[in-house]
Amino acid sequence: MASPVPRKSSSSPARRDAAATQAILIQAAISEFSRNGFAGARVDEIARTAGVNKQLVYHYFNSKQGLYLVALESVYAEIREKEKHLSLEALEPLEAMSQLVAFSFDYLAAHPEFIALLSDENRNRASHILESRVLRKMHSPFIDMLDATLKQGVARGVFRDDIDALNLYISIAGISYFFFSNNHTLSAIFGKSLGSRAALAQRRRHVIDFALNALRP
Repeated sequence: MASPVPRKSSSSPARRDAAATQAILIQAAISEFSRNGFAGARVDEIARTAGVNKQLVYHYFNSKQGLYLVALESVYAEIREKEKHLSLEALEPLEAMSQLVAFSFDYLAAHPEFIALLSDENRNRASHILESRVLRKMHSPFIDMLDATLKQGVARGVFRDDIDALNLYISIAGISYFFFSNNHTLSAIFGKSLGSRAALAQRRRHVIDFALNALRP
């Protein structure tokens, strides 16, 4: 059973303090779990980083797994919230698609902890996500935006009419995700610093051009 997401604070000072403590613990947990994975992360270290008594972790989240689930829910909720604020309706299909691809790349560039947590959860065969009703019901607006943009592009003759939105999402995510998740090994193998600002800018342009070229009729 997934642990509930911490309750929102009320006007009570005690509740505000509790909510603030939980928020600090969640951030400390995200950092620890992204560094060491679920198996290697230590509750003692999370509590120490948060500056609280270890027993508070169990008081608020019941267990290490309960805290891990809330940490996962938190990182997914953040990207879903940012997706909702993408305003693409007034843009031409090519520009809208360019912004969608760029958003996917930029978010991964700015959030290495998201990549680390996803990699660890995949090693665990999504066992924790499957236990979270919150995550399984957390619909991504990104797919809907892709689908709407694709349909507009097809109607205007700038996109192919045989592209599935879900497959496109996986492809867009994949060509960005692999670059970041394997950046150190790729840099070592090819003898090039692929984490530099210039390399990131070059890769970002390539990913956008690659996706748009694949969609053209």
